[in-house]
Amino acid sequence: MAGTTTRPVARGRRLISLPGVYRPQADTLLLQTALAGEDIGPGHHALDIGTGTGAVALRAAATGATVTAVDTSWPAVLAARLNAVRLRLPLTVVHGDFDAAAAGRRYDLVTANPPYVPSPDRELPTRGANRAWDAGADGRGVIDPICASAPALLRPGGVLLMVHSAMCDSDRTVDLLERGGLDARVVARRDVPWGPVLRSRRAWLQERGFAAPGEQWEELVVIRGRYT
Repeated sequence: MAGTTTRPVARGRRLISLPGVYRPQADTLLLQTALAGEDIGPGHHALDIGTGTGAVALRAAATGATVTAVDTSWPAVLAARLNAVRLRLPLTVVHGDFDAAAAGRRYDLVTANPPYVPSPDRELPTRGANRAWDAGADGRGVIDPICASAPALLRPGGVLLMVHSAMCDSDRTVDLLERGGLDARVVARRDVPWGPVLRSRRAWLQERGFAAPGEQWEELVVIRGRYT
């Protein structure tokens, strides 16, 4: 297909990525690693929020679980569907908001790689590639709604795995999940070099207190919440 590329993911597999679709990066791999530690397989139901190319959703589907993936980007929905066909894995991919996609259903596992980069634009973008990373003035424009919805998305004993930057306050994420009745904690961390988006906002991030002068590394975290 013209304009497509393939990108490496774990275990040597390569996924198709369309223009404007978030490609698997360090946060994707960190979330996949956390997923590998969960007890999930046939008979389990999973929801992947912000699926992008489908990298995390397809890893869950490979266990035999029944997986629904959701994204607000039509190119991402198409890419995930193409990758499911290419890898011969059953995957339901839905376009739209994750609450609407869930439609009252509850899951054994919810995975999420939401937009989490603080942005000078307080409003969440509605189009363009930056929908995959821009998340409002504090970087929590999508994280907070996921935290609020987690109790309604999970079955008793169900698990949420969400990756985001420590820059947008992992302690707050843990606190919000615990207020909703989840047993929450950070289960994985990884330092990665700043990418081009953060570098382009260095002065603004420093002015707002998100970064120290000369800072060049970003800490990624995976937060696990178990609904009790």
